[in-house]
Amino acid sequence: MKYLRIGCDLDGVLADFSSAYHEVELRLFGPGTPARAGNPEEVADETDETDAPEPSPREVTKLHRRRTDAIWAAIRETPDFWTTLKPIEPDAVRRLHALMMQHRWEVFFITQRPATLGDTVQRQSQRWLIEQGFDMPSVLVIPGSRGAAAGAVSLDYHVDDSPTNCVDIKSESKARPILIVDDDPTAIASARRLGIATASGIGAALDILDKASAARLRPGLLQQLAQIVGWK
Repeated sequence: MKYLRIGCDLDGVLADFSSAYHEVELRLFGPGTPARAGNPEEVADETDETDAPEPSPREVTKLHRRRTDAIWAAIRETPDFWTTLKPIEPDAVRRLHALMMQHRWEVFFITQRPATLGDTVQRQSQRWLIEQGFDMPSVLVIPGSRGAAAGAVSLDYHVDDSPTNCVDIKSESKARPILIVDDDPTAIASARRLGIATASGIGAALDILDKASAARLRPGLLQQLAQIVGWK
């Protein structure tokens, strides 16, 4: 029997990049919002906002870009930044490893993380996964299309928190994507219209994959699962 090949994104699925990004933002800019255009590091609590002119949309965009660029620069200058992230669900990586062993999956962790000081992104990601309970992880660091990568390694399923990546996978590979999405009826409905399954978190996504693996030899059950989760 052919082993199932499972793809899994890292940030936003397994690793809590959002909190780490916010910590860098707080360290650089402090609490509050950026002040007037021209000085993104200023905080507006020392000014009388009733007298200050409102920045134009273009100025706001420039401020946001400069702020974002500064945060990413700080991330790139942090040695082994990708090893410092916390897991979103503490036991999810260990459970993924257990399911891999149970069902004999071949698992690929796929990411577009940028390089930082220290080890390569691949080695940082591997070290993090090992610390979380997954031995000998296969990590693919790709610069481009997630769908092309899914097709190249012949994935059967892929878990991601990006709707764009899921659409890319759906259109450029034979893999069935599972989108991690908050309890947002509009986003869930949009995904299902495109034939993309949804899950509230990595735990729920692993539940789906566990059932899909168990139903492989029973086409009726697999079709029933596909209808429940939204695959077409």
